[in-house]
Amino acid sequence: MHAPHPVPHFPERLAPFDLRTTPLLRTDVLVVGAGIAGACAALQAADLGVEVLLLAKGDLLDTNTAWAQGGIAVVKLPEDSLEAHVTDTLRVGAGLADPAVVRSVVHAANDAVDWLQRIGTRFDHRAGPGSDLLLSREGGHSHARVVHANGDASGQEIQRALAAALAGHPRITVRTQAFVRDLIVRDGRCEGAIALHGGMELAIEAGAVVVAAGGAGQIYRETTNPTGASGDGHALCFRAGARLADCEFVQFHPTTLYIAGASRFLISEVVRGAGAVLRDRHGDRFMPAVHPMAELAPRDVVSRAILERMVETNDTHVYLDLSTVKGDPRALFPSIARICSTFDLDLAVDPIPVRPGAHYFVGGAATDNDGRTSVPGLFAVGETGSTGLHGANRLASNSLLEGAVYGRATGRAAAAEADRAHPGLPRAGTVPATAAEPPALLHDDLLYSLKSMMWRQVGLSREAGGLADARARIGFWHHYLVRAPLREQRTCELANMLTVAALVAEGSYARQESRGTHFRSDFKKRDDPGFCRRIYLHRTPAGAIATVLGRAGEPTDR
Repeated sequence: MHAPHPVPHFPERLAPFDLRTTPLLRTDVLVVGAGIAGACAALQAADLGVEVLLLAKGDLLDTNTAWAQGGIAVVKLPEDSLEAHVTDTLRVGAGLADPAVVRSVVHAANDAVDWLQRIGTRFDHRAGPGSDLLLSREGGHSHARVVHANGDASGQEIQRALAAALAGHPRITVRTQAFVRDLIVRDGRCEGAIALHGGMELAIEAGAVVVAAGGAGQIYRETTNPTGASGDGHALCFRAGARLADCEFVQFHPTTLYIAGASRFLISEVVRGAGAVLRDRHGDRFMPAVHPMAELAPRDVVSRAILERMVETNDTHVYLDLSTVKGDPRALFPSIARICSTFDLDLAVDPIPVRPGAHYFVGGAATDNDGRTSVPGLFAVGETGSTGLHGANRLASNSLLEGAVYGRATGRAAAAEADRAHPGLPRAGTVPATAAEPPALLHDDLLYSLKSMMWRQVGLSREAGGLADARARIGFWHHYLVRAPLREQRTCELANMLTVAALVAEGSYARQESRGTHFRSDFKKRDDPGFCRRIYLHRTPAGAIATVLGRAGEPTDR
């Protein structure tokens, strides 16, 4: 018999602080994260006259946004329409996307793209002076409507322009290599944060705090996300008391370069949009028999089809064949060609070995249309937030769009919030006493165990037994990790990853159906009467995870 696992306790903060010994900074708006959502929020707030402090975990060019190969979905063609984009988004969202939110974002897309161009983003255009933007089609879209830059390096170009705008704004102060460990909540209101920067702790007092810290793909063994995507923003908001939604919906990208021992690299959906097809080890194309849209089916459909074909053929991957692409794929996709060439793969002749990888965290802190969370003074946007745009599955190239549209809206709301009078930070904050002799833990071993278990039991296919075991194991690991003082960034990141993993497992256990990115092998059908509603999670005063189903008939209630 196994000993019972201890009940996990998720503390309000990871480490104590004392303003008598901690340097204090003051700002109107604190922004955590420098990707498209955080940068847009910072720029918009600063344009309204408030002082902004932006903290970036890496440097200004090292964000989830910079890794994005796809672009921004926007209606441009005469045969396309705003309503068609809305319809595509709602269809992929599998009944949980908020129609009002979808329409507001889609209708704001052209303005967002125009604004990004005004600050210096150079999107690809058709040949000739004064020509139109070049558009691509991606999975789930009924028309070509994705604007991109440098073929398959849209994120890098967008991030370059945003970084330059941030660095040049007189009312924005940027600190890079800054890790936010905890948010500070006083009398139910978020008043600032504690950050690690340059080997020391900093306290930041702010009239409004915007968390835009990116995704959480690193909780999985296979992921397209950079190493910094450890779910810090989600964990910060959860510990601060914010209500999170849709945490069970983790989107897996179907095509990640898979070579044993090599870093994983995203093979953009634009490649399949240009005509590339998926084949198994025998050369058989399998997607036409799975879905009418074949390789351009929604990502969850393609990902599960790949996984099933891997099992059927007893292989570790399938192959992406670019010989069917019109034109030279090396010229069309230079970044992908360059990476593949380092493994002696020639896109013109060699199929690319691929398999699914965790890609986008649909869930996050539930917000209104201005990024407000359930905690006064705290805003969340981008992958850290959950607006209801994506529902149960994200339509390709809607995430950069959401970051631009809601990033600017959040910046406006945060600037207004910062103008109000606030009491300021408490002098000190404590945490529960740590163990006199904390257990010795092997950080890398625990990290690998978490990532492997999440891939096996809380990945593309889930079932009650595996989820129950995952919840117990995560609780067990977290219980012992937080018994030691958590002051180093590496250990705090691991605590954040365990927290987010617990939220994913909890939401997945509660949703006893299959919908969008969430597939339960023991509940294979979609259950609209029981589960066409959002699942909310929040931290109780005792430090446990509470689960609340949204009201029936109001799936996107925030």
